Amino acid sequence: MKLLLHICCGPCTTYPLPVLRDAGIEVQGYFYNPNIHPFREFKKRMDGVRMLAEQEKLPVEYEQEYGLCEYLRRVVFHEHRRCQICYRMRLEQTAIKAREKGLEAFSTTLLYSRYQNHAAIRALGREMEEKYQIAFYYADFREGWQEGIDRSIDMDLYRQAYCGCIYSEQERYDRQLRQKKKKQGECENNCDR
Repeated sequence: MKLLLHICCGPCTTYPLPVLRDAGIEVQGYFYNPNIHPFREFKKRMDGVRMLAEQEKLPVEYEQEYGLCEYLRRVVFHEHRRCQICYRMRLEQTAIKAREKGLEAFSTTLLYSRYQNHAAIRALGREMEEKYQIAFYYADFREGWQEGIDRSIDMDLYRQAYCGCIYSEQERYDRQLRQKKKKQGECENNCDR
């Protein structure tokens, strides 16, 4: 089988790629991530994928245009559904690209992450499968979570601290701010005694 693998980043590819290859699947990569913010982060992730692709001899097509405006046009005022909108954008474009290339299937490295909604990704993948008449390859790659982390560290790949979108970046810092305030509160309470 020839499969187009949507790649969100290098680290999330380190486990699925050998699993797919071990199953006899010929993999081509596709970097399409209009959600990533800011541009420096987009560039770091694309460079990380290039590094992985070189080491793994993986052919990858890169959508190098920074697609933040299109992503925001679709998500603003629908923030509560932002992940599903983002999944749809990336899976649909991957299905279209796989069909254009004459491949038999498509999948995504999003299926590696413990932080992504697998049920939503799977449902959208099946929807794209029907719409574009190309198979969606579902596999739960989360079982290799630690192995992928270890491999990405060994490969010296850039490892990001948030999903990629501006909203997840804000949540990351909000969480840090809450933790900092909590620690300050504990210190103030303990210091008063």
